[in-house]
Amino acid sequence: MTTSPHGRDVVVPAEPTLIDFVDPATVGGLSIRTMTEGNSSSAARYVHINYPELPSAPPLNRALRAQAQRQLQDFRKRTPGGVYPRPELNVGWQLAAASAQAIGVRLRTGEFLGASWGNSTQTLWYDPRKDKAVGSTGLLAGQDALRRLAVLVKERLKGRGEQVERNAVTAGEEQFDSMAFNRGGDLVVEFDDCQLGPCSLGRLAVAVPAEEAAPLLSDLGRRAQESVRGATGPGVREDESGLPSYVSASPQDASASSPPAVSSRAGTVDCAEAKCVALTFDDGPGPFTGRLLSLLREAQARATFFMVGSSAAAQPELLRRMSSEGHLVGNHSWVHRDLSKQASSKIADSLGRTEDTIAAAIGQAPTLVRPPYGAVSGDLRDIARQHGFSLVTWDVDTGDEQGAKAADIVNRAVREAHPGAIILMHDTLQETVDAVPDILKRLRGKGYSFVTVPELYGSAGMQAGRLYRSGSEPSRKQPLT
Repeated sequence: MTTSPHGRDVVVPAEPTLIDFVDPATVGGLSIRTMTEGNSSSAARYVHINYPELPSAPPLNRALRAQAQRQLQDFRKRTPGGVYPRPELNVGWQLAAASAQAIGVRLRTGEFLGASWGNSTQTLWYDPRKDKAVGSTGLLAGQDALRRLAVLVKERLKGRGEQVERNAVTAGEEQFDSMAFNRGGDLVVEFDDCQLGPCSLGRLAVAVPAEEAAPLLSDLGRRAQESVRGATGPGVREDESGLPSYVSASPQDASASSPPAVSSRAGTVDCAEAKCVALTFDDGPGPFTGRLLSLLREAQARATFFMVGSSAAAQPELLRRMSSEGHLVGNHSWVHRDLSKQASSKIADSLGRTEDTIAAAIGQAPTLVRPPYGAVSGDLRDIARQHGFSLVTWDVDTGDEQGAKAADIVNRAVREAHPGAIILMHDTLQETVDAVPDILKRLRGKGYSFVTVPELYGSAGMQAGRLYRSGSEPSRKQPLT
């Protein structure tokens, strides 16, 4: 048995095909790599790909990077420009195991191609003894074991309804590309949407009991099974919506008991008198965030960081540092999917989980939300108003997409800056962080002060449900709806 997600205290039956993932915050040295596209108004598609990087597993890191690049290139080929709503690729991750015996990374891919979301999973494994990364079939003792597993899976699909095409199960690596273990040691086999029947079936998975799976496992598979079987402490479980939820005994809804997030240095600059700009950084924390914080501290500048919840959960110490050094931490949704395509319940869940995660880390509840890609809908505005969130986009885009040069980022930021500007950047990109010292130096030379977003609005404050693009006068007069 387990409690239901997002702080609801209703007890529901445990589902054997659900996997208790490792809490990434417990894995030392883990950082997160990000690939993005789509912030500019001329973008052909929306892309957000996240995957972990572990210092102890270079071959796995290379395999994850290669997989991300393949997915991005394939999606680009299949999605020409000029289509609306924009197609979207979103890849997130969880740790199926993380021990000295085995490491498993489950990639969860969502694609939106104009009608609805389609989801798929792939789990890559790392064998520390052989220093080698393999696919999920590396958990099995060869092709004969894969054939026997296919038979067991077919048997366990009986009774799932006529829509499930049991005979479509074949002993191929493509169908068995996402396998992991639950805490009981059962082998969980996951299938992609539409793979064994109509897409309306949603997530389809089979749990092969531990004792039946054991004879089929390779040495890596046995070690992976035992490392998960013996796991203790909190984990992360993915619910039917595809969002991981913490299943530990720690208090949920931390935001409910936390004060609103504010900069500890707010009020030291009066933007009614001074020339102010707000530097904002999206999509983190990432591998360059720590260096960025050091640069800002040296320059005595503060910024606003809009955090992706799933990444924030992996590195809470960076959020605590942001808050303690006078920056403001904001909400950028849980997995960076376009919220304007989502139903109200999913918008609320994505923002609520991120709010709780940030509040648990810094003891303050974020009140600012930056919608992924800057995409806003009526439903999003309504949810923001109901939950006390102000929506923040930008009026200066530095164009720091993948591949941008630091000098170009600096020049755009300096050329387009103006009093009250909200400047968009990303702390997940090395070139962006490289550009920051020159941006600070050149703008300070023009008389600018660097403040957090709410400071642009002074005593007028920011209102829930309102969209803020700039601290300049036209934005302040923008209607609530």
